[in-house]
Amino acid sequence: MAAALAATLAACAARTMPPMPAAPAHPEYPYPAVASGAAPDQVARIERGWRYLQADNLRAAEREFQAAARAQAGFAPAEAALGFVELARRDAEDAVARFDRALAADGAYVPALVGRGQALLELNRDGEALASFEAALASDATLVEVAARVEVLRFRALQDNLARAKAAAAAGEWAEARAAYERAIAASPESGFLYRELALVERRAGETALALDHLRTAVSLDPGDAAAHAQIGAILDAQGDYAGALAAWETALAIDRTAVEEAAVRRARERLALAALPAEYRRISTSATVTRGDVAALVGVRLEGLLAGARQRQVVLTDIRGHWAAPWIAAAVRAGAMEPLPNYTFAPREIVRRAEMAQTVARVLNLIAASKPALGRAWQGARVTVADVPPGHLLHPAVSLAVASGVMPLEAGGRFNLLEAVSGAEATAIIGRLEALARP
Repeated sequence: MAAALAATLAACAARTMPPMPAAPAHPEYPYPAVASGAAPDQVARIERGWRYLQADNLRAAEREFQAAARAQAGFAPAEAALGFVELARRDAEDAVARFDRALAADGAYVPALVGRGQALLELNRDGEALASFEAALASDATLVEVAARVEVLRFRALQDNLARAKAAAAAGEWAEARAAYERAIAASPESGFLYRELALVERRAGETALALDHLRTAVSLDPGDAAAHAQIGAILDAQGDYAGALAAWETALAIDRTAVEEAAVRRARERLALAALPAEYRRISTSATVTRGDVAALVGVRLEGLLAGARQRQVVLTDIRGHWAAPWIAAAVRAGAMEPLPNYTFAPREIVRRAEMAQTVARVLNLIAASKPALGRAWQGARVTVADVPPGHLLHPAVSLAVASGVMPLEAGGRFNLLEAVSGAEATAIIGRLEALARP
């Protein structure tokens, strides 16, 4: 009778619902809700245990939750509740094990996902904690505090991965740098600058195609990223797509005038223009010799602005019709950069020697001096000694101008070598120097 009375009293005590404390000891723990349809005594055990837990009576709370767990195998609310007891005891490892048992029974049980995230934070396993919190949010988007934690953890992960990526890139560890950037992108997929930074690593690692894809993603996410547009231009320029490079660089410059070097843009424009020129023009620079037509084409293309600004004269040329360089021959002669022959011919196929090249250079220098008189006086006032062209020579004034301006340097022994044929590379370099002097 005494034993029966004791059992009855114990049962009555178990059914007594303790009061909920006015100031819960663990308000950050989510209540392990029981699904509708559960046995009333199971619901009551979870509620009693929870009240004990919030009163910080961990032993009583554990007793109630364990009874609920024994009464029903795989009862997720009880396993999650026991996880919160372990968290309250500062035993994060055992807490994770308990939450895992709850999730094994119900993989989408939100209190267990949240509790597991909290325990993993205690263990400094931020990446796993973030995944657990994100899973909870996927099941219940109203978890405001969990959402705030997710944002903090994402930012923290982003900063950590950025630091790792930059350190790895600085050390030339491309695989590690790339992996760190990819983790950062996973944490913040809408951040365009991350794709740009990843692309920079990929370019250094020689993965140009991947870099270009990621740069295009970067500008799609952030059209105002001048640096990404500039990198796209650099890749396309190296691939020979000068039109694409120029378009990307012009976009970058419209955003930030310092994003691209002016020289790079100028080279792209020149290459694009060169690609549109006749094949005969493109072969000039590699030719062993050049013709009058070749030189006229170089002058007409490279010094177009200078010729257009010169005083134009009427000329008649009877032998340039059908020649590939006819438009540039006419422009060079009309501007006075080159002279026709006395019989109204130009002889476009005649080989050019240094004597004639000096005359053409002198004429162009005079055109430049008309708009830059101070510069012109420097050439015209210089005294140049040429071993094989004495002051009384008919060509001395032209040779003197060509040498003094630095456009046609003297050769070995201080000689000019008037009769030496001009190569394509030499002619291209000479006109390039004139172009530099004529540039505003």
